[in-house]
Amino acid sequence: MSTINKTKLESLEFYLCLKYPITICPDDEGGYVSEIKDIPGCFTQGETIEETLANIDNARKLWLETAYEYGDHIPLPSTNIRCEGESF
Repeated sequence: MSTINKTKLESLEFYLCLKYPITICPDDEGGYVSEIKDIPGCFTQGETIEETLANIDNARKLWLETAYEYGDHIPLPSTNIRCEGESF
């Protein structure tokens, strides 16, 4: 029987509530590019800063939900900021 690299996870809400640092930069061809370096492969783009921030938030949620569903390792943010009022 093979063992699959699964981690004991907190609740999905715990991960969705974590605040990951976001990098946002102007794109050479126009618009903006955004990335969450703590989450491998989590990046997006948009025409405006607002659109780019909305897109990276959606990308973050989808990444976390998918990793959670498959029991994959979910890295914690490089900061310790959580939703206000939450105590996990």
